[in-house]
Amino acid sequence: MPSVQEPTLTLDSSAATATGTWQVHALALGGAMHTLTGQLNSLKDKAHIQWDLTGIDSMDHIGAQLLWNAWGKARPAALRLAPGQEEFFKRLEAAGNLELKAPRKQRLTSVMVLGFAMLKFFAHLRGVISLVGSVTQDIGRFARHPLRGPWREISANIYHAGPQALGITALVGFLIGVVLSYLSAQQLRNFGGDIYLVNLLGMSIIRELGPLLAAILVAGRSGSSITAQLGVMRVTEELDAMLVMGISHGFRLILPKVIALAVCMPLLVIWTDVMALIGGMVSANVELHLSPYYFIEKLPDAVPLANYMIGLGKGAVFGVLIALVACHFGLRIKPNTESLGRGTTTSVVTAITVVILADAVFAILFNGVGY
Repeated sequence: MPSVQEPTLTLDSSAATATGTWQVHALALGGAMHTLTGQLNSLKDKAHIQWDLTGIDSMDHIGAQLLWNAWGKARPAALRLAPGQEEFFKRLEAAGNLELKAPRKQRLTSVMVLGFAMLKFFAHLRGVISLVGSVTQDIGRFARHPLRGPWREISANIYHAGPQALGITALVGFLIGVVLSYLSAQQLRNFGGDIYLVNLLGMSIIRELGPLLAAILVAGRSGSSITAQLGVMRVTEELDAMLVMGISHGFRLILPKVIALAVCMPLLVIWTDVMALIGGMVSANVELHLSPYYFIEKLPDAVPLANYMIGLGKGAVFGVLIALVACHFGLRIKPNTESLGRGTTTSVVTAITVVILADAVFAILFNGVGY
C-alpha cells in the first residue's frame, strides 16, 4: 500500500506550490482540509499567482475540485501540472460549461389548478354515486334473501360503533350540557327568564346539538376506524383476495357498516341528549336553583314531539353519510402507508363537513316544524 503524505500548500508572494497526497483519505486526516481551505480562500482574489502542482504525488476528483473551486472554476493563467492531472481539470472544465435549460414557464397556472381540482371533485362525486348505487343493490339483495345476509358483520359493527362509543359521547354530552346551561343561565338571569332555561336547553340539545355532537364524535371515532380498516385491507391485499374468492366488497364490508351506523346513530343521539340534559339540569340546579323535578316536569311541554323525531331522523341520516364517506375514502386508498394516513385524515374531515352540511339542509327543510 503506497504511503500517504500530508497534503500541503506552500505560499509566497507570487507562487503557490502544492505537494503531498491530494486524495480524500489524506484530506480527511487531522485538520488538513481546514488548513488548506483557509489557505485557498486567501488566494481567491490573486489572479497573478503561479500554481505548481507537479509536487503532488497522487490526486483524485475531490482534491482537484478543491483547487478548482479556489480558482473560481476557471483555469489560472500560470499553471504547471504533473502527468495525469490534466484529465481531472478537463472534466471539471467540461462540467462547468454545462448549462441547464431554463424551465418552461407555466401558462394559466391558476386555471390549471382549478381544472385539476374540479376533475378530482367530479371523480369523487362519481365514486360516491357508484357506491350509493352499489349499496342500494346490496340492500335489495339483503331484503330478498335475509337469511343469507351478513348478520355477523352487522352485529360486530353495531358493537364497535354503538356500545363502545357510549363513554365518550356521555362525557362530551354531559360537559356540553353544563357549559350551555351556565352560559344561558347568566343571560336569562339578567332578563328574569330563569324558567325558560328548560325550553332553551331542550330545543337546542334535542333538535340540534345532540345529533350534531354524536355525529361528529362518531365521524372521528368510527369513521376513521372504517377508513383505516379498509385501507389496511388494501395494503395487505385482502380486498384483492376477496375478489379472487368471489366475495363482494359491498355486501360483506360496506353494507354492514352502513346498516350498523344507521341503527346506532339514533340510539347514540338519544344517549347524548339524555346526558346533555342531565348536565344542563345539574348546572341549572346549582346556578338557578331549579329543582330536577321541575326540569323533568317542564321538559315535555317545552319540546314538542316533532323536534325529538327530527333529532332521531338526523341521527339515522348522519350515520349513513358517515359510513358512505368512510367507505368511499377507504376503498380509494392506495397500497402504501402514506396514502393510508392521508386517506384517513381526509375521510374524517370530509365526514364532519358533510354532516354539518346535512344539518344545515335539515334546518332549512324543517324550518317551520316543531315550534
